Amino acid sequence: MNYNLLIENLTNPALLFFVLGVIAVYLKSDLEIPANSSKFISLYLLFAIGFKGGQELSHEEFTLEIGWSILFGIFISLLIPLYTFFILKKKLSVFDAGAIAAAYGSVSAVTFVTAVSYLEAQHLTLNGHMVAIMALMESPAIIMGLVLISVFNKDENEKIKKRTAIRHSFTNGSVLLILGSLIIGFMANAEQAEGIKPFTNDLFKGFLAIFLLDMGITSGRKLKAFFSFGSFPLIFAILIPLINGGIIAILSSFVTEDISNRFMFAVLAASASYIAVPAALKISVPKANPGLFLPMALAITFPVNITIGMPLYLLIVQNT
Repeated sequence: MNYNLLIENLTNPALLFFVLGVIAVYLKSDLEIPANSSKFISLYLLFAIGFKGGQELSHEEFTLEIGWSILFGIFISLLIPLYTFFILKKKLSVFDAGAIAAAYGSVSAVTFVTAVSYLEAQHLTLNGHMVAIMALMESPAIIMGLVLISVFNKDENEKIKKRTAIRHSFTNGSVLLILGSLIIGFMANAEQAEGIKPFTNDLFKGFLAIFLLDMGITSGRKLKAFFSFGSFPLIFAILIPLINGGIIAILSSFVTEDISNRFMFAVLAASASYIAVPAALKISVPKANPGLFLPMALAITFPVNITIGMPLYLLIVQNT
């Protein structure tokens, strides 16, 4: 079962397009997705997953399990930056430790979207409330990272702009779009949703493949300078997500028995933000090095999750 899942994920066209993007960089190819097209595709993916999640949510009845699941998601996004910060602080500056901790406590919408596609390949269905939980997990980790930097930063000249960063973490475009699409999908009736179904469903996997090609190109470029930081960031970016995902895959059984929900909790715990967190930290923590936390989240953790992580998390939830 383990080998079948791994082989199936390794031959997934979306993943292979990601690999093609990395290869293109190392072959010094001029292959490139135009910036405007890349932004449109990322917005489309967030819109599609939010709208579909809203439709699914409209068919769900709010239960105590959903309430506990929301609290569990927020708890994860506060706990992960708290414990990883102290591991990171031993080797890195307070600013870099806080930034990386926030990135790993927050979630990656693209990893979530890829996981939805992976679930469908396993003939499992995403529950709509998990989309809402994913959106709610973005901000608490950013706030926790800023609080930790503020508490442990001794330099009065480098105090962070907390109010600006916290506001940005709630109004960030990706968070706003997925929450807004979720609400619109929830409000739309089945007949209204049917009208845009070809756009939200049929085109989804094709756009995901092109987007991951672009992610591969971006990752390949960022990897070049990353290895100058030594082995610690590399080891952290590989091991911590697998540990987080594995532990949450087991602990999620106390909140829900649904295989799909437990798998998505594991993926969310394992993923690292490379869109919302960098955007917020660029404003509030300019001393944090984006050449460190961006490649860790995008070029290392993301491919680890979609190759090794997802089959591992699904295996754990199916056997615990």
